[in-house]
Amino acid sequence: MSGHSKWHTIKHKKSLLDARRGKLFSKIIKELTVAARLGGGDPEANPRLRRAIADAKSANMPNDTIERAIKRGTGEIEGTHYEEVTYEGYGPGGVAVLIHAMTDNRNRTVAEIRHLFSKMGGKLGEAGSVAWIFERKGYIVVDKSAMSEDRLFELAIEAGAEDLRDDEDSFEIITDPDAFDQVLAAVKQAGIEPQVAEISMVPQTYVKLEGQDARQMIKLMEALEDHDDVQKIYANFDISEQEMIAA
Repeated sequence: MSGHSKWHTIKHKKSLLDARRGKLFSKIIKELTVAARLGGGDPEANPRLRRAIADAKSANMPNDTIERAIKRGTGEIEGTHYEEVTYEGYGPGGVAVLIHAMTDNRNRTVAEIRHLFSKMGGKLGEAGSVAWIFERKGYIVVDKSAMSEDRLFELAIEAGAEDLRDDEDSFEIITDPDAFDQVLAAVKQAGIEPQVAEISMVPQTYVKLEGQDARQMIKLMEALEDHDDVQKIYANFDISEQEMIAA
Protein backbone atom coordinates (compact mmCIF):
# COMPACT_ATOMS: atom_id res chain seq x y z
CA MET A 1 0.00 0.00 0.00
CA SER A 2 2.60 2.58 1.03
CA GLY A 3 5.84 1.66 -0.61
CA HIS A 4 7.34 2.73 2.74
CA SER A 5 8.15 -0.77 3.96
CA LYS A 6 9.36 -1.81 0.53
CA TRP A 7 12.18 0.72 0.64
CA HIS A 8 13.35 -0.62 3.99
CA THR A 9 13.54 -4.19 2.70
CA ILE A 10 14.70 -3.56 -0.85
CA LYS A 11 17.55 -1.26 0.13
CA HIS A 12 19.08 -4.30 1.83
CA LYS A 13 18.62 -6.37 -1.33
CA LYS A 14 20.40 -3.60 -3.21
CA SER A 15 23.20 -3.82 -0.61
CA LEU A 16 22.88 -0.16 0.30
CA LEU A 17 23.67 -0.88 3.93
CA ASP A 18 25.14 -4.34 4.11
CA ALA A 19 27.90 -3.60 1.60
CA ARG A 20 28.74 -0.36 3.41
CA ARG A 21 29.09 -1.54 6.98
CA GLY A 22 31.55 1.24 7.78
CA LYS A 23 28.91 3.85 6.99
CA LEU A 24 26.27 1.95 8.93
CA PHE A 25 28.56 1.72 11.96
CA SER A 26 29.29 5.44 11.71
CA LYS A 27 25.58 6.30 11.75
CA ILE A 28 24.89 4.03 14.72
CA ILE A 29 27.88 5.40 16.65
CA LYS A 30 26.55 8.94 16.20
CA GLU A 31 23.14 7.86 17.45
CA LEU A 32 24.66 6.09 20.47
CA THR A 33 26.73 9.17 21.32
CA VAL A 34 23.88 11.68 21.00
CA ALA A 35 21.38 9.43 22.78
CA ALA A 36 23.79 9.03 25.71
CA ARG A 37 24.53 12.76 25.80
CA LEU A 38 20.85 13.71 25.90
CA GLY A 39 19.46 10.96 28.12
CA GLY A 40 22.39 9.49 30.04
CA GLY A 41 24.38 6.28 29.65
CA ASP A 42 21.94 3.89 31.34
CA PRO A 43 19.85 2.13 28.68
CA GLU A 44 17.29 1.04 31.27
CA ALA A 45 16.46 4.70 31.91
CA ASN A 46 17.04 5.89 28.34
CA PRO A 47 14.72 4.29 25.73
CA ARG A 48 16.46 6.03 22.84
CA LEU A 49 19.82 4.64 23.91
CA ARG A 50 18.26 1.21 24.43
CA ARG A 51 17.00 1.18 20.82
CA ALA A 52 20.39 2.40 19.55
CA ILE A 53 22.16 -0.42 21.38
CA ALA A 54 19.71 -2.93 19.88
CA ASP A 55 20.45 -1.54 16.40
CA ALA A 56 24.18 -1.77 17.07
CA LYS A 57 23.95 -5.38 18.17
CA SER A 58 21.77 -6.34 15.20
CA ALA A 59 24.51 -4.88 12.97
CA ASN A 60 27.09 -7.02 14.84
CA MET A 61 28.90 -4.01 16.25
CA PRO A 62 31.56 -5.02 18.81
CA ASN A 63 30.64 -4.34 22.44
CA ASP A 64 33.73 -2.22 23.06
CA THR A 65 32.78 0.03 20.14
CA ILE A 66 29.30 0.46 21.63
CA GLU A 67 30.74 1.24 25.05
CA ARG A 68 33.19 3.85 23.68
CA ALA A 69 30.39 5.62 21.80
CA ILE A 70 28.28 5.79 24.96
CA LYS A 71 31.22 7.10 27.01
CA ARG A 72 31.84 9.82 24.41
CA GLY A 73 28.22 10.83 24.81
CA THR A 74 28.36 10.97 28.60
CA GLY A 75 31.66 12.86 28.51
CA GLU A 76 33.75 10.11 30.07
CA ILE A 77 36.05 10.24 27.05
CA GLU A 78 36.57 13.02 24.50
CA GLY A 79 34.82 12.96 21.14
CA THR A 80 33.24 15.02 18.35
CA HIS A 81 30.16 17.05 19.28
CA TYR A 82 27.27 16.32 16.91
CA GLU A 83 24.15 18.44 16.47
CA GLU A 84 20.80 16.99 15.46
CA VAL A 85 19.29 18.73 12.43
CA THR A 86 16.16 18.14 10.36
CA TYR A 87 15.79 18.93 6.67
CA GLU A 88 12.56 19.01 4.68
CA GLY A 89 12.16 18.95 0.94
CA TYR A 90 10.40 17.70 -2.15
CA GLY A 91 11.51 14.83 -4.33
CA PRO A 92 10.47 14.05 -7.92
CA GLY A 93 6.71 14.18 -8.44
CA GLY A 94 6.23 16.31 -5.33
CA VAL A 95 7.11 13.55 -2.85
CA ALA A 96 7.56 14.88 0.71
CA VAL A 97 10.98 14.06 2.17
CA LEU A 98 11.93 14.44 5.83
CA ILE A 99 15.57 13.92 6.83
CA HIS A 100 17.08 13.55 10.29
CA ALA A 101 20.83 14.14 10.36
CA MET A 102 23.69 14.56 12.80
CA THR A 103 26.53 16.89 11.93
CA ASP A 104 29.53 18.71 13.32
CA ASN A 105 29.23 21.34 10.56
CA ARG A 106 25.73 22.60 9.73
CA ASN A 107 26.82 24.78 6.79
CA ARG A 108 28.61 21.92 5.04
CA THR A 109 25.77 19.46 5.55
CA VAL A 110 22.94 21.72 4.36
CA ALA A 111 24.92 22.64 1.22
CA GLU A 112 25.53 18.98 0.40
CA ILE A 113 21.91 17.97 1.04
CA ARG A 114 20.65 20.85 -1.11
CA HIS A 115 22.96 19.74 -3.91
CA LEU A 116 21.64 16.15 -3.77
CA PHE A 117 18.04 17.32 -3.99
CA SER A 118 18.81 19.57 -6.95
CA LYS A 119 20.83 16.89 -8.74
CA MET A 120 18.00 14.33 -8.46
CA GLY A 121 15.15 16.57 -9.55
CA GLY A 122 14.02 17.67 -6.11
CA LYS A 123 14.21 20.78 -3.96
CA LEU A 124 15.19 21.46 -0.36
CA GLY A 125 12.33 23.23 1.41
CA GLU A 126 11.82 25.46 4.41
CA ALA A 127 11.29 24.25 7.96
CA GLY A 128 7.69 23.07 8.35
CA SER A 129 7.11 22.62 4.63
CA VAL A 130 6.46 18.85 4.78
CA ALA A 131 6.80 17.78 8.43
CA TRP A 132 3.04 18.09 8.93
CA ILE A 133 2.51 15.16 6.53
CA PHE A 134 4.26 12.75 8.93
CA GLU A 135 3.30 11.32 12.33
CA ARG A 136 5.76 9.85 14.83
CA LYS A 137 4.78 6.21 15.26
CA GLY A 138 6.14 2.82 16.16
CA TYR A 139 6.56 0.94 12.89
CA ILE A 140 6.94 -2.84 12.62
CA VAL A 141 6.97 -4.71 9.30
CA VAL A 142 6.25 -8.45 9.22
CA ASP A 143 6.42 -10.78 6.23
CA LYS A 144 3.02 -12.22 5.36
CA SER A 145 4.34 -15.75 5.59
CA ALA A 146 5.01 -15.30 9.31
CA MET A 147 1.40 -15.37 10.51
CA SER A 148 -2.17 -15.00 9.25
CA GLU A 149 -3.61 -11.51 9.20
CA ASP A 150 -6.31 -12.33 11.74
CA ARG A 151 -3.88 -13.85 14.25
CA LEU A 152 -1.34 -11.06 13.82
CA PHE A 153 -4.03 -8.40 14.17
CA GLU A 154 -5.26 -9.97 17.41
CA LEU A 155 -1.72 -10.31 18.78
CA ALA A 156 -0.76 -6.74 17.88
CA ILE A 157 -3.91 -5.06 19.14
CA GLU A 158 -3.84 -6.97 22.42
CA ALA A 159 -0.24 -5.81 22.91
CA GLY A 160 -1.26 -2.18 22.38
CA ALA A 161 -0.90 -1.53 18.62
CA GLU A 162 -3.10 1.02 16.88
CA ASP A 163 -3.46 -0.60 13.48
CA LEU A 164 -2.40 -3.39 11.12
CA ARG A 165 -2.04 -2.54 7.42
CA ASP A 166 -1.76 -4.78 4.39
CA ASP A 167 1.17 -3.80 2.13
CA GLU A 168 1.15 -6.46 -0.60
CA ASP A 169 3.72 -9.03 0.63
CA SER A 170 4.00 -7.71 4.19
CA PHE A 171 1.99 -6.38 7.13
CA GLU A 172 2.71 -3.01 8.75
CA ILE A 173 1.99 -2.73 12.47
CA ILE A 174 1.49 0.86 13.63
CA THR A 175 1.81 1.79 17.30
CA ASP A 176 1.96 4.79 19.56
CA PRO A 177 5.68 5.41 20.26
CA ASP A 178 5.16 4.64 23.96
CA ALA A 179 3.68 1.22 23.10
CA PHE A 180 6.36 0.27 20.57
CA ASP A 181 8.61 -1.76 22.88
CA GLN A 182 5.78 -3.88 24.28
CA VAL A 183 4.26 -4.56 20.85
CA LEU A 184 7.67 -5.49 19.43
CA ALA A 185 8.26 -7.81 22.38
CA ALA A 186 4.90 -9.52 21.76
CA VAL A 187 5.74 -10.00 18.07
CA LYS A 188 9.13 -11.53 18.88
CA GLN A 189 7.67 -13.72 21.63
CA ALA A 190 5.36 -15.15 18.96
CA GLY A 191 8.47 -16.32 17.10
CA ILE A 192 8.34 -13.60 14.44
CA GLU A 193 11.46 -11.68 13.42
CA PRO A 194 10.34 -8.34 11.93
CA GLN A 195 11.80 -7.06 8.68
CA VAL A 196 11.70 -3.53 10.11
CA ALA A 197 11.16 -2.37 13.69
CA GLU A 198 11.71 1.27 14.59
CA ILE A 199 10.22 4.51 15.80
CA SER A 200 9.45 6.14 12.48
CA MET A 201 7.82 9.16 10.89
CA VAL A 202 4.88 7.57 9.07
CA PRO A 203 3.24 9.51 6.21
CA GLN A 204 -0.49 10.28 6.41
CA THR A 205 -0.78 10.49 2.62
CA TYR A 206 1.20 8.99 -0.28
CA VAL A 207 2.26 9.99 -3.80
CA LYS A 208 2.21 7.31 -6.49
CA LEU A 209 5.33 7.38 -8.68
CA GLU A 210 6.11 5.54 -11.91
CA GLY A 211 8.68 5.68 -14.70
CA GLN A 212 11.29 8.45 -14.63
CA ASP A 213 9.96 10.04 -11.42
CA ALA A 214 10.17 6.66 -9.64
CA ARG A 215 13.73 6.08 -10.85
CA GLN A 216 14.84 9.57 -9.82
CA MET A 217 13.23 9.17 -6.40
CA ILE A 218 15.11 5.92 -5.78
CA LYS A 219 18.37 7.61 -6.83
CA LEU A 220 17.66 10.45 -4.38
CA MET A 221 16.97 7.98 -1.57
CA GLU A 222 20.17 6.08 -2.34
CA ALA A 223 22.25 9.28 -2.42
CA LEU A 224 20.79 10.46 0.88
CA GLU A 225 21.29 7.03 2.50
CA ASP A 226 24.94 7.21 1.42
CA HIS A 227 25.54 10.62 3.01
CA ASP A 228 27.63 10.34 6.17
CA ASP A 229 25.54 12.83 8.17
CA VAL A 230 22.09 11.45 7.28
CA GLN A 231 20.64 9.19 9.95
CA LYS A 232 17.03 8.64 8.84
CA ILE A 233 15.00 9.45 5.74
CA TYR A 234 11.21 9.43 5.54
CA ALA A 235 9.29 9.94 2.32
CA ASN A 236 5.66 9.50 1.24
CA PHE A 237 6.25 7.80 -2.10
CA ASP A 238 4.39 4.75 -3.35
CA ILE A 239 6.54 2.88 -5.86
CA SER A 240 6.01 -0.72 -6.95
CA GLU A 241 8.54 -3.29 -5.82
CA GLN A 242 9.34 -4.10 -9.45
CA GLU A 243 10.29 -0.48 -10.18
CA MET A 244 12.36 -0.26 -7.01
CA ILE A 245 14.39 -3.35 -7.87
CA ALA A 246 14.89 -2.19 -11.47
CA ALA A 247 15.96 1.34 -10.52
